[in-house]
Amino acid sequence: MSFDAVITDARALLPEIVELRRALHRNPETGLDLPGTKAFVLEALAGLPLEIVEHDSTSGVVAVLRGSAPGATVLLRGDMDGLPLREDTGLEFASVTGDTMHACGHDMHVAMLVGAARILSARRSEIVGNVLFMFQPGEEGFHGARFMLEEGLLEVAGERPALALAIHVTTILETGVLAVRPGAMMASADQLNIVVSGLGGHASRPDGAKDPVVAAAEIITSIQSAVTRSVNVFDPAVCTITSVEAGRAHNIIPDQVELRGTIRALSEETRSMMHELVARVADGIAAAHGMTAKTSVENGYPVTVNDPKATAELMLAAQALVGTTRVTTLPDPSMGAEDFSYVLQEVPGAMFFLGACPPDLSPETSPFNHSNLVRFDEEAMVTGMAFHAAVALHRLG
Repeated sequence: MSFDAVITDARALLPEIVELRRALHRNPETGLDLPGTKAFVLEALAGLPLEIVEHDSTSGVVAVLRGSAPGATVLLRGDMDGLPLREDTGLEFASVTGDTMHACGHDMHVAMLVGAARILSARRSEIVGNVLFMFQPGEEGFHGARFMLEEGLLEVAGERPALALAIHVTTILETGVLAVRPGAMMASADQLNIVVSGLGGHASRPDGAKDPVVAAAEIITSIQSAVTRSVNVFDPAVCTITSVEAGRAHNIIPDQVELRGTIRALSEETRSMMHELVARVADGIAAAHGMTAKTSVENGYPVTVNDPKATAELMLAAQALVGTTRVTTLPDPSMGAEDFSYVLQEVPGAMFFLGACPPDLSPETSPFNHSNLVRFDEEAMVTGMAFHAAVALHRLG
């Protein structure tokens, strides 16, 4: 199947999709409540033959395109939220909020999905089945996909989706390159908190205290050793302590130290084992020093697992769209995390990375996603729009 006409459609739409993307970029919002972003989406979809469902628990929007006859449903997702970050790109359409930025490309995701909705609406007669467009808030740590699932996302079209796709732009790939891997694509991400309790005292008399700072330092280093000696190197995990809070005076031993960090894994088995391992190490070291350690883990996003059969199908559509040399299989998963993982627990599908490195930079030197300096090549949106549309036509055409 050739998708040359779909590429042509996407390229013709690019100027107005760039305009939408830049409007979103100027006005980023964070979290689950994105009233301005939602208004942009609804306005951009107005006039298309879509059934619109606005979610109550979040700013989520679902649009359903029904084809010329009943059939399967394909889910296409675009996340909408920005990050609490001051932008320093110098772009003429930089964020006007001062403290919020689309530093992960979600503005492009929204714009690409709107473009795909326009392409597929014009080709409605070619579709047997339904296309479900998922405009999702709260990906950046707020579990937006889970909220949308709980509110009935998969039942909106009447037919539960048989295939799901999400596209994520990245500067580590050349513009227009599509990359994926079957199986674990991205890691789980859980929040770790350890409180080490001892006995405070004068810094000149550590023997008269039970110094939790020393115990906490040993816990930090011992966790790293425990991970390398307990976790299968072919099913890796990461535990990073990112925050240490203790006393504030130079001559006082505090009675408590709080450690915070993240635990990441590429399988649910290793994820569970890591929770137990970290607690055991913290408890044991604290006890050896005559202290206590209270460990708690807040579950974040699960492992993002691309269904192998669905991934193979989606790769065929990608290769038909951009050619085999522009579609690559990633050798390794990412230790980043994604809440599209919740959708992939329910629907066979995959997340693809889409290269969007600016032409004046290289993938090796370009600022990465979540940087206050990151810029994306808007030309990549041609491929993004077309790939969304091609996947729907490939399955439903």
